[in-house]
Amino acid sequence: MLAPFLIMLREGLEAALIVGIIASYLRQTGRRQWLPAIWVGVFLAVALSLFAGAAIQLLASGFPQKMQELFEAVIGLIAVCVLVAMVFWMRRAARSIKAELHAGIDEALAQQGSAGTWALIGMVFLAVAREGLESVFFLLAIFQQSRDGAAPIGAALGVLVAVGAGWGLYAGALRLDLRRFFRWTGIFILLVAAGLLSGSVKALHEAGLWNGLQDRVYDLGRVLPETSPLGTVLSGLLGYREAPTVGEALAWAIFLAVTLYLFLRPMNGAMPARPQTAGRK
Repeated sequence: MLAPFLIMLREGLEAALIVGIIASYLRQTGRRQWLPAIWVGVFLAVALSLFAGAAIQLLASGFPQKMQELFEAVIGLIAVCVLVAMVFWMRRAARSIKAELHAGIDEALAQQGSAGTWALIGMVFLAVAREGLESVFFLLAIFQQSRDGAAPIGAALGVLVAVGAGWGLYAGALRLDLRRFFRWTGIFILLVAAGLLSGSVKALHEAGLWNGLQDRVYDLGRVLPETSPLGTVLSGLLGYREAPTVGEALAWAIFLAVTLYLFLRPMNGAMPARPQTAGRK
């Protein structure tokens, strides 16, 4: 439950922040009449994400066993790429996203007639749909690899908390150090992505496409099984596996070594900044 909760909390909060920035700017500039267009864009994006998830799941349900293992591996690899891209995109864009959104709003509403409305709807739709489609691939990957009935509950709770936090930030009732929040959740997401990558390597072997490096590094199945409470937590947080192969362990370790180094190193040309806090000042 923990991994889906935190991932969906971050995904939902990113979408809520974008929507909140757009709504706040419209309110501050006396253009409240455009607010309904935001909700149209949000609902269309959510509908697209739900449709895409259902379509992919329906397509996969008819696959034979070997093909299902391959499908699991492909979805896991896509989820890893999406999660990494999300983490590094927010790291790079966090400093300028507000100014870029304001400029986009002004450009969209400068158009005549209904074109301005559709431009604003499209702007919100693309922003939220990106987060929604990212969530679809992550949830498909985590549900396939965990087989845990608590995972959907964790995902739903994450979305609900994100919606509440987003409303609190918009209304000024909640203050949040965004720089610190995205930094720590970014580290967590990379750990989850490492576990998904390791699971994808295992799925490729079960699909018959990867047969190298299959010696066991260790076997803690009797000491700390993945189904135990502690094993479940470690599996969700760190990608722990009770009996990983050499290939799975190498994929996990190399991925983390590279991505954590790139994520934690100072950005080129970045100046020390005060913590960025969201909320009304």
